[in-house]
Amino acid sequence: MFAEQVTLSSLVQNLIYASGTVGAIMVVIGLLLIDAGTVRTNNLFNTTIEKVIGFFIGFATYFFCGFAFWASQYYIMAGGTLAGTFSDWWLGGTLANALAQNVDPATFPGINNFQIFVFFLACFAGIVNVLFHFAVAERIKPGAYYVMAFVAAIMSSILSWLTWGSVGPLTNIGYHDFFGVGFVYLFPAGMALALSWKLGARPGIFKPHRKVPTYDYPSVGLAASGLMTIFAGLPMVILSCLFFFDPQALAVSVTMADTSVGIAFNNYGIAWAAGALSGALLAYKTKKFSYLLLGPLAGYVSGAPAFDVYVPWQMFLVALGAPFIAYAVYEFMQKREIDEHKLLPLFLGAGTYGLIMVGILEAGTARGGYLGIEEGAYAYQHGEIGIVMQLAGIVTCVAFGVVTALVLALILEPTIGLRVSDDDQATGLDHLYWELGEAARDTGVTGVEATNSVDHRPGIASPAE
Repeated sequence: MFAEQVTLSSLVQNLIYASGTVGAIMVVIGLLLIDAGTVRTNNLFNTTIEKVIGFFIGFATYFFCGFAFWASQYYIMAGGTLAGTFSDWWLGGTLANALAQNVDPATFPGINNFQIFVFFLACFAGIVNVLFHFAVAERIKPGAYYVMAFVAAIMSSILSWLTWGSVGPLTNIGYHDFFGVGFVYLFPAGMALALSWKLGARPGIFKPHRKVPTYDYPSVGLAASGLMTIFAGLPMVILSCLFFFDPQALAVSVTMADTSVGIAFNNYGIAWAAGALSGALLAYKTKKFSYLLLGPLAGYVSGAPAFDVYVPWQMFLVALGAPFIAYAVYEFMQKREIDEHKLLPLFLGAGTYGLIMVGILEAGTARGGYLGIEEGAYAYQHGEIGIVMQLAGIVTCVAFGVVTALVLALILEPTIGLRVSDDDQATGLDHLYWELGEAARDTGVTGVEATNSVDHRPGIASPAE
């Protein structure tokens, strides 16, 4: 038995990373609450259960092969190969199934932390599927979504190797993304960009439909509760994006940038607060309640790439501007009747803005490589943040999502089908698939009558909200 693998100090680190998994699951719960508060009542069960199954498809897929992709950056750094990583870390791999006390630290020190990271990152492979489901909910066929969820988990895992860590191909040479905005948020936003075009708008969302005279929300209060659940869960995830080294518990971000626990936490909190203030201003000015929810999320997303390197006053100013970026994208979508009002304003808008701002404000900040390596391609903090690599990372992440979705749509559309028909959508997917509730009936309201029956005042029953 190798007692140095199971010391009290190692247990403390294990608990820190385990807390990140709890935080990630709280994020999933928050997302489900937001969804439950913002879909039509007769689609509520179906959209919830599709998200849950999609989460576990991504989760299980990551256990099979996803972690091996991400971990390969450290194997390659040490002269290993992707094949070697898979041998150790696929679901049946040697180290994935080893007891920590039986592994020689000369072979793999701190193995418990790496094993816990499988669970932690598997949660985010599932979250990616939950997020892109927001862009296709109430209109995609279940089989098509589940196939996409499986493939998306693999593609986001490959993207995490490229863009999240400290010695992956893009991160090692300067792309900076502390919280995984690229592979967790921009990737599903790229998918949403393609799928919102392929699937078209839901019936009644922009134009009247005889079965959907109004597009009402079940509970905006439920969505607000989901928002705060996410706020409560993410601090634990922040801890899991830090590496801790001697002396005692020196915190270094996953990008190998200098940071501290207190700075990262305070940046997180002030990002939400600043976004909430700007969102409230927009909501009261436009009379659209959606900005009360979009605002704090936009602030958070804009700061997520740089919680490790900003100081709080910088974070406040950056996050204060994020809701206005989300607002511009949201209104652009509205005017062109593009039925996607979550991922594109928040992630493609505020996320891209945040990645660009860190490239401007923190240009030249040292990061990359790995602590303890003093020379060569992986020397500690040999890379610097810069706007060119930030733009390269943005394009890579969005392109991954767009290409993944388009290729899958081209395959699925003529085979198992992609889109639920307008009439079935209007009837309600709970009744169609599960025989739950009552089907929406033909109201006999058409044309001018239908148009007049919909309250288009922003923030009340506007279908685009």
